[in-house]
Amino acid sequence: MTAVLRFHGAAGCVTGSCALIDTERARILVDCGLFQGTKTLKALNYEAFPFDPKRIDAVLLTHAHIDHSGLLPKLALAGFTGPIYATSGTRDLCNVMLADSGSIQELEVDQLNRRNRRRAFAQVRPIYTAADAEAAMRLFREIDLGDWIAAAPGIRARWWNAGHILGSTSIEVEISEAAGKPPVRLCFSGDIGPGDRDLADDPQGPTDLDHLIVESTYGGTERSMAGTEARRKNLADELKAAYAAGGPLLIPAFAVERTQELIVDLLDLMEKTEAPPGPIFLDSPLAIRASEVFLRRGHLESGENPFASLRQSRLFQFTPRYSDSRDIEKQKGWHVIIAASGMCDAGRVRGHLRRLLPREDATVMIVGFQAVGTLGRLLVEGHREVRIQGDEIAVRAHIRSIDVYSGHADATGLVRWIDARKPIAGTVFLDHGEPESLAALKARLVASGFAADRVLVAALDQGYILQPGRTAVATTPLPPRIPANTMGRLDWHNERVAFLAHLHRKLEAAPDDGKREQLLQRLDAALADS
Repeated sequence: MTAVLRFHGAAGCVTGSCALIDTERARILVDCGLFQGTKTLKALNYEAFPFDPKRIDAVLLTHAHIDHSGLLPKLALAGFTGPIYATSGTRDLCNVMLADSGSIQELEVDQLNRRNRRRAFAQVRPIYTAADAEAAMRLFREIDLGDWIAAAPGIRARWWNAGHILGSTSIEVEISEAAGKPPVRLCFSGDIGPGDRDLADDPQGPTDLDHLIVESTYGGTERSMAGTEARRKNLADELKAAYAAGGPLLIPAFAVERTQELIVDLLDLMEKTEAPPGPIFLDSPLAIRASEVFLRRGHLESGENPFASLRQSRLFQFTPRYSDSRDIEKQKGWHVIIAASGMCDAGRVRGHLRRLLPREDATVMIVGFQAVGTLGRLLVEGHREVRIQGDEIAVRAHIRSIDVYSGHADATGLVRWIDARKPIAGTVFLDHGEPESLAALKARLVASGFAADRVLVAALDQGYILQPGRTAVATTPLPPRIPANTMGRLDWHNERVAFLAHLHRKLEAAPDDGKREQLLQRLDAALADS
């Protein structure tokens, strides 16, 4: 029996995690995530899957983050009826995250269609709705860490704690060949936690593998792993600086885990007056519902709940309704707003950014990874003008970035985790990373003793034949869905926005209307010649 592994997402980029295992007896997916980042990447969410969903026997889910789970409702709409295997924590978080994703799509498509009607453009439909997400949840089947399950004919799997977020796992997969032949043993890392955190467990995993598929988000980054006190001091310093600037602090936060960790630290610092006290608004329905899951479950193997201190103190306010969110605009003086999404590409945070980015007294603090092409990445890179919901917004606010709340292992942590999986007889596949991070992690692994031909950077839609004890062999590639050179860089949509902003500045700086007309005439002539 020949087993083929094909990467249909998170290959050359960080989002859209989706791997297909195809054998003569079964077809399973590991994850089925939403693409985020540039418009070119996000357009893949609207296209048909590059496989037949009706022929998929099961989905093995590593964790609930939307770039790993966000297309499950679309998969079900396209005809998938099999089980989705996940931990109970992942199931509980998906129950709120997928419905929220559907609701956001409905809202944003409605807003887009209003603009399209004014411009006589075609109407569009959401990828899926909140009701579609609710229907997909009926396919979930709960698994326990460490227990083998028969996922599909000839394929069994078990889950290991990845130390990333509540319910997050790495998944060990065993593909049985003909009787008397050894199985092919794989492990999909999912997202690996940094370890040594007071709010999460250390990542674990199996050993003695044929092939390892490992994320590379921070494959080229070294971080100083801050303990509890150092992390809170870092946050306190940022709070003091934002307070001194004279305006509010906006934190675009990932609704699951990062938000809860931030609130724990914010409340502790403010109530001890180690940072300026002020109102804290959690302006994300998803983060509010996710916080309830964390309060109910926690996720440390010790049985302790590190989020037990989450509560509505005199400083802390939930703003679940849209009207509550709008009321924050009336707030004067020092206050903190935590709003999703973490990459600033959807949700209520964009309304706050429209309002606060032009203010010199406001501060925006980025606390997580920002994919190429996202609004958050553009802000971190120092763009002084950005486009939000069709409008050009000047960036005068203070843009800050701290990395002490990352849920991902850095380069050293990834190499350490990979080394602990040895022996690895076949191939180490690198996915879930941007090109620079993928190349950097490969270089580190080669320097640590891996043969270069045994460390492969996954390519989108590329398949690999898997055998026990042997290096994987690439199959004939599928037709490309997007140009390979669009991975890990800004696309033409981003370049258009930058060009229009540059043109606007040039026109404003021209000494008179005559010079402005000459500039526009030259541009018009250049376009006519192209």
